[in-house]
Amino acid sequence: MIIMSREIEHLIENLNSRDKKVRLCSLSELMKKVEIGEINLPPKSSVINNHIHTFYSFSPYSPSKAIWMAKASSLPTAGIMDHDTVAGAIEFIEAGKIAQIATTIGVECRADFSKTPLNGKKINNPDQDSIAYIAIHGIPHTEINTVTNYFTPYLKKRVERNKLMVENINELLSIFDIHLDFEKDIVSISMYHEGGSITERHILFALSKKLTERFGKGKKLVEFLKNELKIKLWPKVEQNLLDSENPYYEYDLLGALKSDFIQRFYIKATDECPDIKELVEFSERIGAIIAYAYLGDVTESVTGDKPSEKFEDEYLDLLFEVLNNLGIKAVTYMPSRNTIQQLQRVRKLCEKYNFLQISGEDINSPRQSFVCEALKNQEFENLIDTTWALIGHEIMATHDKTLGFFSKKMQEKFPDLKERISYFKQVGLREWKNAF
Repeated sequence: MIIMSREIEHLIENLNSRDKKVRLCSLSELMKKVEIGEINLPPKSSVINNHIHTFYSFSPYSPSKAIWMAKASSLPTAGIMDHDTVAGAIEFIEAGKIAQIATTIGVECRADFSKTPLNGKKINNPDQDSIAYIAIHGIPHTEINTVTNYFTPYLKKRVERNKLMVENINELLSIFDIHLDFEKDIVSISMYHEGGSITERHILFALSKKLTERFGKGKKLVEFLKNELKIKLWPKVEQNLLDSENPYYEYDLLGALKSDFIQRFYIKATDECPDIKELVEFSERIGAIIAYAYLGDVTESVTGDKPSEKFEDEYLDLLFEVLNNLGIKAVTYMPSRNTIQQLQRVRKLCEKYNFLQISGEDINSPRQSFVCEALKNQEFENLIDTTWALIGHEIMATHDKTLGFFSKKMQEKFPDLKERISYFKQVGLREWKNAF
């Protein structure tokens, strides 16, 4: 339990300062208070998370704040996973050392599958066919600048498309005298000036702020959404938006707009999405682990705020065959999002193809818990093992790329996947135990 003195509140607020030095110094001060017993944190659990977004893509958390949230949630490990950027990676690594949390570094991006048998299919992207979200995990620290240079042109292309989408929004909402200024309203709430990305969520968050400024929070805004914009609000979402005291109001409004408004202004991503074959080759070249992010069909939303929607499940066998042929050897999934039947099917296919199974709960909203309760189930114990193996891989590959998890040398040394996981897990556990 954290005793929230004004000094502690101030330090926590400073974790989201625009100045990285202030953020890291504030985290150091907080950890000093933990050491002397002024702040009591829960003991470390075994639960992990390899998919935490920071405000270098879209999130309420800086890299330092994300590490603090992980620490306060009893996580022993944490993985950064921003869209199209690793601008927060160095801070995340430093913050992990300060808070004594093992870290992994990754980047998430959209890849073009149009030159594969998945062309024309809705894969794991609700906004666009033939495009899939891909996670590159375990980036060697020596390759962070290489990753930055690779994605910089894609970031610039994404900005150009974002500007066009803002123009579409302004045209749609001009009759209501609502206007977004790209630089003032959107770039200003991003970390683009430090190499961060600007996503559709930035646009929708800016629009959420504009709508609350215009209509206030509560009934008047809900009526505008339903009657004028013809947005379907799920009962749980509507209840949250009727509550003018809701501390997460703009985030909830963002979710509603993303669910039922985005397609009205969306412009398909093309040049900003690398071809999947190129992305696989790049990942192999830098010694990282590229993973497909399984989404799965939504039949009945667990959270009560998502419509039924089909994604990969009806052609899952074909998907795994394509991934295997491309040279993708890992799959990441969220145990809390899918049914046990969906996950059992995915896990069987992972075992068939000897794919590494990685878990990460997508964190980009203050409503989301850093703790995935499903990981407390013994059935998912393997995901904790593979997280420590991922940490071990990152340590080894940073030292020498030829010693990474999927390097030729290590595959020959440990042809059995389980034995390789065990070896790299021990590396991860040993290194972090010795670090403190």
